[in-house]
Amino acid sequence: MEYNKLPGTDIEVSKICLGTMTWGRQNSENEAFEQMDYSLDKGVNFFDTAELYPVPATPDRYADTEKIIGNWISSRNSRDKIILASKIAGPGCDWIRGGGNSFDEKKIGEAIDGSLKRLKTDYIDLYQLHWPERSTNFFGKREYSVNESEGNWNSFESILQALEKFIKNGKIRYIGMSNETPYGLSKYIELSKNKNLPRMMSVQNPYNLVNRTYEIGMSLSLIHI
Repeated sequence: MEYNKLPGTDIEVSKICLGTMTWGRQNSENEAFEQMDYSLDKGVNFFDTAELYPVPATPDRYADTEKIIGNWISSRNSRDKIILASKIAGPGCDWIRGGGNSFDEKKIGEAIDGSLKRLKTDYIDLYQLHWPERSTNFFGKREYSVNESEGNWNSFESILQALEKFIKNGKIRYIGMSNETPYGLSKYIELSKNKNLPRMMSVQNPYNLVNRTYEIGMSLSLIHI
């Protein structure tokens, strides 16, 4: 297995990251344990999950994937062998902290504490915002227009300030984004530079042979950072 430093951090991660979003729905706990055992044996040390998983997300299966990973960590005494990433859910699921805006300090704190309990650990290596909280063209619709009436989102700056508190108290080590836009990425990086706030260390967006949207704007944004 080959490893790279996550840029700007002291974390060394395997080039292959183990995704987990099917555990608890398409895959049983036993199957998940087999996948984690096999991955670790082959040198994969980077596991990515989310409080929203498994998908499709439903109230009855909410956060089951994190519970499975926590059971595995506990049974294998393996926390120090893996780099663990998780995510706070964005808006859209009313069974997760009442839905609505998700990224104020109170809700972020509740999300982190919930994940820590389920994962049976006292820290998360990389903590990511799963979806932008603000109105965003999530799935690339044509002629999309922002619905400002939905507003009152938490500001980029206040989100970073909230995350900084949880970095300082040791519950999370680094922060990142998932399903973010070039605009969002640029705003977070600008604020981290100008306001001396934590820097987003990773972007987890879809990119494959049939989904090339990363190339439209995000790739250029990353080049200029």
